[in-house]
Amino acid sequence: MAKKTGPKHRLCRRLGECIWGSPRCPSIKRPVPPGQHGQNMRRKNSVYGTQLLEKQKIRTHYGLLERQMRKTFNKAQRMGGVTGTNLLALLETRLDCVIYRMGFATSIPAARQLVNHGHIMVDGKKVDIPSFHVQADKTISIREKSRKIPMIADGAANPAHKAPEYIERSANSFEGKVVATPNLETIPFKADTQAVIGFYSR
Repeated sequence: MAKKTGPKHRLCRRLGECIWGSPRCPSIKRPVPPGQHGQNMRRKNSVYGTQLLEKQKIRTHYGLLERQMRKTFNKAQRMGGVTGTNLLALLETRLDCVIYRMGFATSIPAARQLVNHGHIMVDGKKVDIPSFHVQADKTISIREKSRKIPMIADGAANPAHKAPEYIERSANSFEGKVVATPNLETIPFKADTQAVIGFYSR
């Protein structure tokens, strides 16, 4: 699968804000695109440009390819209800994102690597598919042999961030659950989903 390599915070500067919430992100001090002409490139976007930018922010945060993003959006539309809320809920309940929100990894890409390498179990069975949809009350746990990995052990004892209210994990525990459906108020990552709907509705 194709993936982005190189300094990830260059993407934040290109998008105009920090996508991962790091207080040390260069985009906080330099909110202009990278490169020698970046200072002169920030101009008012068209409606299409604004919609594209918001879609790219979501794609970048969750680490999706365009095909994955489009597929998830189409599924959100078919679910009924509010498409924007459905979209973010589907992305937040991907296994790699759940592992990140639980604090076992320092980023979604790092969580994806843990899943790919077979360190994660769902209801006692190994799952190595990052896009696996985690249903409510499914028990997500770290494989016994993997609990001594420094990043996992540190995340269990001292998670880098507080888990959102739709995720339940006890202190120093190597397992947790999604106990509710994520919504726009409880999801830590804030996005303009109406702009994304406009982009894909063209």
